[in-house]
Formats: sequence, C-alpha cells, structure tokens
Amino acid sequence: MQDAISQWVGFICKKAITTILLATIVTMALAYYAITNISISTDTSEMLSPDLPFRQNSIALSKAFPQFSDNIVAVIDGPNIDLVNEAADLIAAKLRLQPKLYGDVFDPAGLAFFHQNGLLYLSESELADLSDRLIEAQPFLGTLWKKPTLPGLFDLLSLFLKEGANAQELLGAARPMIDSLSAVIMAQTNKQPTRLSWRNILAGENDDQPPERETRILVIQPKTDFGSLQPGQEAINSLRNIGQGLKLDENFQAKLRLTGSVPLADEELKSVENGLGLAGVLSLTLVILLLFWGLRSTRLVLATLITLLFGLVWTAGFATFAVGTLNLISVAFAVLFIGLSVDFGIHYALRYLNSERLPNALPVAARNVGGALSLSAVAAAIGFFSFLPTDYVGLAELGLIAGGGMFIALFANLTLLPTLISLMPPPTKTESKPGLSSFDFSRHHRLILGGTVILTVASLFLTPKVLFDFDPLNLKDTKTESVSTFFDLMASGNGNPYSITVLAEDLASADKIAARAKKLPLVEEVITLSDLVPSSQDDKLALIENLALILGPAFSGSPASAVSTKKKRLQATTKLQAEIKKFSALKSGGPLFAAVQKFGISLNKLLSTGNPDLTLKELEQRLLASLPKQLVRLKQSLNAEPISLKDLPKPLSTRQISADGRVKVEIKPKGNMRNRDELAAFVEAVRLIAPAATGTPVVIFEGGKAVVQAFIEAAILTVILIVVLVIFLTKGVREIVLIFAPLFLAALFTLAASVILNLPFNFANVIVLPLLFGLGIAGSIHLVIRDRESVGDVMATSTPRAIIFSALTTIGSFGSIALSSHPGTSSMGVLLTIAITLSLICTLIILPALLASWPKAGAR
Repeated sequence: MQDAISQWVGFICKKAITTILLATIVTMALAYYAITNISISTDTSEMLSPDLPFRQNSIALSKAFPQFSDNIVAVIDGPNIDLVNEAADLIAAKLRLQPKLYGDVFDPAGLAFFHQNGLLYLSESELADLSDRLIEAQPFLGTLWKKPTLPGLFDLLSLFLKEGANAQELLGAARPMIDSLSAVIMAQTNKQPTRLSWRNILAGENDDQPPERETRILVIQPKTDFGSLQPGQEAINSLRNIGQGLKLDENFQAKLRLTGSVPLADEELKSVENGLGLAGVLSLTLVILLLFWGLRSTRLVLATLITLLFGLVWTAGFATFAVGTLNLISVAFAVLFIGLSVDFGIHYALRYLNSERLPNALPVAARNVGGALSLSAVAAAIGFFSFLPTDYVGLAELGLIAGGGMFIALFANLTLLPTLISLMPPPTKTESKPGLSSFDFSRHHRLILGGTVILTVASLFLTPKVLFDFDPLNLKDTKTESVSTFFDLMASGNGNPYSITVLAEDLASADKIAARAKKLPLVEEVITLSDLVPSSQDDKLALIENLALILGPAFSGSPASAVSTKKKRLQATTKLQAEIKKFSALKSGGPLFAAVQKFGISLNKLLSTGNPDLTLKELEQRLLASLPKQLVRLKQSLNAEPISLKDLPKPLSTRQISADGRVKVEIKPKGNMRNRDELAAFVEAVRLIAPAATGTPVVIFEGGKAVVQAFIEAAILTVILIVVLVIFLTKGVREIVLIFAPLFLAALFTLAASVILNLPFNFANVIVLPLLFGLGIAGSIHLVIRDRESVGDVMATSTPRAIIFSALTTIGSFGSIALSSHPGTSSMGVLLTIAITLSLICTLIILPALLASWPKAGAR
C-alpha cells in the first residue's frame, strides 16, 4: 500500500496542472449540485427508525389525526381579554380569507357553539354564582343595553348615588366595577393604553387581581413546502404581516407569538444554521492560525486550506447524493470535516518537511505517512459507520457522511495536496522541530502509570453516575420565540405536551380505557369524545332558563350604538361630579364610599389634563367600546340547548374521532414529567391498560432506550472492527494493546468528566464515545507505527508534533461547535472537545509511558 501511494503521488505530481484543473471542475460541479439539491429536516421524530414499534404507533396516530401535525399555534395575549378576543377574531377572519395558504384554523373560543352553550361547561356552583351576580346587575344591564354610552353609564351611576345612604344597598355589588372604572381613568391620565374589560366584570373576575396576561390560542394548519429548507416560512411570514398590519400593540395592547411544530422547526433550523455558521468561521480561523503555527510556511498553509475547501465541497456533494436531507445531527458534518481533513494535511506536510532535502520529497513523504494515514482514515470511518446498522437513523446519516468524508479527505490529501505543494514548494528549507524529546518518559513512566491507575479507579467509581437526558425539549434553544412561548403555555396550564394518547376502535372502547385510566394514581385527567358533552345538563339548563326569564326583557331588540354626542357627554359628566360631591359629603364610610371617592378624584384629575370634550370622547372609547359585543354574547348564552354527541361541532368532534371511526383517548399525567423516573412510571402504568399507547412520554421513554441501545451496538461494533483491522495490519499483540489503551482510558475519563461537570449525555452528544474511538485512534496509530519504524526515541520525531497540531485543529473545530446557541449542537461540541483533549493527553503522556514500560523487540 505504501509503495502504491508513493507511486500515485509521483504520478499526479507530474500531471499537477491537469490534476488541479480536473479537481476544480469537479468541485464547481459538486458545489452546484449540493446547493441546488440539499435540504435540512428539523423533525426530531425522524431521528429513529420508523420500524420501531413505538414509532409505528406514533405514525398511526399521525395518520389518523393529520390535523395535529405540521401546525402553527398562534398565541394572542395581552392584559385585556376583550381586546385580545377582538384581535384574535380579526386574525382568524383574515386567515380564513387565504385558504390556499392556511387550511384548517381551529379557534375553539371563537366557535358559535360555545357562544351559545358555553354556560353549560361551567360547574353547577360556578353557574349559580354567575347567575346571582347577573341578576343583581339586571338594572345596569338593561340600561346599558339601550344606552351603552358614557352618558348612559354616568347617568346610571348618578341615579344610584342620588339615593344617598341607600346607595350602599343598591351599588354595593358594583364596587369592583367602580374600582375598575377608576383604574382605567387613572391609566388615561398617565397616558397608558388601558381599556375596561366588560367580560371580566360580567364574569365577576374583578374581585381578585386579574391575570397579568390574558390568552387566546389559534391552531393553524398552514401550507408547507418540504422542498424548502424552511417549509412553513411563507405562512409564518404572512401571519406575522397580518399581526403587524393590525397594529396589535397599539390598537389592542396585545402581542402575537407563534409556536407549534412548524415555527419550532423553523426557528430551530435558524438556531442551528446561525450556530454552525459561527462555528464554521471560528473553526476555519483557528485552523488557519494553527496551521501557520505548526507548518510555518504560507505556501504549505495555503495548499492545506485549498485541499480542505475542495474536500469539504466533495463531501457536501457526497452527502447530497447519499442522504439528500440532513438532520440536526448530520448537519454538523462540515465542522467535523474541517478538523479531520486538516489532521491528514498536517501529518503529510510535516513528513514532507522531514523529507524536503530528498529529490522525490513528495512521494517519499507519501510513502512514509501514507500507511498510517490510510489506517487512521479506515479506523475513523469505522467509528462513523458503526451507527449504520443501528436504529438511530439521525446519527447513522452523520456516520455515513462523515465516514465517506474520511476517504474523501484521505484522497484529497494524497492527491490535491501534493500537486499544490509541487506547484508552490516552500521557498526555503525548513527543519522539522523535535516533538517532546525533552521529557524523559523512560525515567518517569512508572510515576505516570501510577497516576493513571489512580485516575482510572476514580473514574470507574464515577461512571455509574453518568446521566442520559432523554427529554428532547432540553435540546431546544429557549431564547427563540417559539420555544419560550411553548414553555409559557405549559406554565399557564394551556398546554401539556406530556400527555399519552391511545387510539381506541370505537367510543365504547375509548370510554372503557378512560375509566380504567382514571383509576391510575399517576393520572391527572382523561379526556375522550364523551367528556365534551357537559354533565348535569338538566340542572344547568334550569338555572339558565331562570336567568333568561329575568334578563330577557332587558335584552329586547338590538343594542344601541356606543357613540354619544359632545353635549350629552359633558352634561352627564357634570351631573355625576355633582352627585359624587354630595355622596362624599355624607362621609358614610365603607368600601363603596372609598371607591366612589377614588373614582371622583380620578375623574376630576383626568378632566384637568386637557380639552374636556376630547378627553371624554377618548374615555368613552376606553370604557365602553367592548360593551355592546359582550352584551350580545351574554344574550346568546341565554339560549343554551341540550347537547348530545351529535350536537358537537365538527371542529371539535374531528379532533377526537378519526375518519375511520377510531377514537382518541388523551391521558394527562400527575407529577413532573421532566423527571426521568416519574415519566417512566407514568408510561409503564398506562401501558398496562393500553400497550399501544403513544405520545410524547412514550416517545421520550422508548426513544431514550433506542438511543442507548444504538450506542452500545455502535461501540461494540467499533471496537471489534478496529481490533480486527489492527490485528490484520500489525500482527502484534503489543501494538493492539498500545493502540487501544489510550482510547479506553480517554473514554473512561470522558464519562467521569461528564459526571464532574454535570454534562449529561443526550440525543445529540451521545456520538462522543464512538467518535472518540474513530478519531482518537489516529494519534495512537501514528505514534505506535512510528515507534515500530524508528530506531531511536519516537517522541523525538515529528509525529508527536503532528499529533499535537492535528488534535488542536480538531479541538478547535469541536470547540467552535460548543459556541452554538442551539443546546443540542453545543453540548455535542463541549463533550467532543473534552473527549479529544483527554485523548490527546492519553496519547502523548500515557502512551509514551506505556511504550517505555513495554519496549519493542526490534525495529522494522
């Protein structure tokens, strides 16, 4: 092999210009092919084989209910629920005007069904309390229905205050409303964009502090283009433009935030792209600096970099052909290739510098280092290829690309690099500097090995404490809008991604499963289609009918306009101020007295700030703009009717029963599902009654097991194949032990470091140990083979120096990945950096000590 490599390099150096021209043409063609054909998928569910049983259950659920896939969840929130609902209604209406871009728009709060029957979904006690409050407010409601204006409101207040001491009995229940009126008036005085929420007042929610943000959720199925790197980009941009056009913050005090699978994937892709883009720049910068430091020749550095860039394009073309669609792990192949390809270039360049005085320096260098480079490439490829037969498809794709990239890097550095050096030879003769010969390993090897034994024992003690983070949510960038919104929804109780779903053959079967699930101690709630039918309807309908009998006459006809005249506003305000003054003079005390006094002071202060007419006109808008719509909704809710399964609207029923009649059972957990033990207990308990259960907890639980199994299989396969390879090429037990000892130690120390630094393994960084075998073995191979071939101290040759610079470039590449804002790729970079650093220490400190304690029988 060494002779063949030497002859090949000699041949292509004679055809240097032709070789470079052909390489340039191929590179340009592959660059165009990769740019126009490659794509990226951010769907983490596709990381594991679809043949796994739990994946088949998940796929079956997606096919039965496709409306739950590829969604945008639009979250409209603000301090005022009336304004939030107005904004959401406008957004939903605009979305429905674009059916080609937005398919289904699920807006449960906007359904006419709930406007009419919403009261039936309250508990009996809640409905009774609401009924009592509305009956007490009947005089207010009747007057405001006919006159929902500022004069109407102020005249009504004046009328009650005129009763003097009796006002407490008449207005006592209205005290929270008066407090709310004062708050809006003070906000206007302070030029804050606050409006009165009549929905909260009618619901009696003003007694307590209202929630900081009110929320309305729309679930949208957008048109997606999976031929694009960002399939939902058009729909997302259009939705954001709708929000900007409505001036949500200015007109509704509301914000539009997007989450759901489509925005999550879109922003995760951007996070990965930004992180790897920065990593690529930093990696290339570090590589260039290290090359100048190690090679000390501008021409050699330039030749190595050109080889690197050509090889990177060739690998991208291979990735496009072999895989086509990259995932969130395989997208890291570019940064990996930079470090690994330069490793080969440094070894060849330093051997060339050693052979520079010889007439055929390039072929001689190729012969001297070609065998070790080839063995290193094959060993590294084995580390990558070891994931191909596993169920971890995401990592298998990276393994395929990176494994093929090893042979591309080998070919490039034994073809393109020699031809470039032949055309750009270093201008002066450069002496290769010695490696680590100043340190006497033969004298200190016992001390080094003794320390190694201590560290090994300590690491063995820590290894059982290694953790694996199975939750894919921890791999997402919490700084992105989609992820932060997702967690906000979880915290507010508006979404629980950790529910388990069971597909039942029919409703009867679903109800039986639900009944059994409700008895499980780890289950919080179970929902089926049957649960969408309100309970105790007869008693609730009786309460609603009684309420309608009392309020009905007040709501005759249609509500009047909420706009009044300048004259009537001023008259009503003057009258109210006079009544407040008289009422305050009574000094009756009590909550109502304090509320009326505060209201009067606030109103007087507001009117002193500017033009009274313009001030009152704005105040009328702030106080009463949403009232007519809320009164109409209240009137609609008094027409509730008995509900059965057949009465449920299609948008609700189709989210519970599939087109083929299967029924969904949703089982929500108790406890903290981000705790591995609690999640496992929940999954196992539900599976006892529904073995085909699926959902996020099942995917996390089974996915973690599949990843660990894949890791074990890959590690075993890597070790076996590399052992066979080394035995075949070296035919010596000593070489096998010396090559593998640093690797096993580095792997053990990496596991211990993950415990000490609290860096758990996850779906992304689990690649570390198999890659450590594939990448770390290169240094051991170079040093052991150089020891076989050399007569003197191997540490005095250029090989240790090449190992150092190669490892530093690899560390630079992986360290740059660690700077990514995406937690998954960042964690992979951190652990790989630690692993390669430990591998370098084991190779250049522990391995020389082993070589000194186990000397070779003779040089070959």
